[in-house]
Amino acid sequence: MYIVVIAWLYVVILMAILEKSFVGGLMTLTFYGLLPLAILLYLTGTPKRWKRKKQAEAIQAAETPSALADQPMRQSDRTDTHQNQTDLP
Repeated sequence: MYIVVIAWLYVVILMAILEKSFVGGLMTLTFYGLLPLAILLYLTGTPKRWKRKKQAEAIQAAETPSALADQPMRQSDRTDTHQNQTDLP
């Protein structure tokens, strides 16, 4: 992907050099080169950003304890568990 970016910048820089005025060259460089490449690189990097965001969320979820683990057990929960375990053969 980066080879395309480098080649396009090369072409745009040559176009900018061949402009008759300095301002025209800057506008050519900006509007034919830098702005389209910034948009292209942003759009092609979007899946990577989504993947990194999901990985960060997964790591954060693994590091933080569950809200259910912090709650104390109710007495009714304890008795139900005990009854189920005593009924086993």
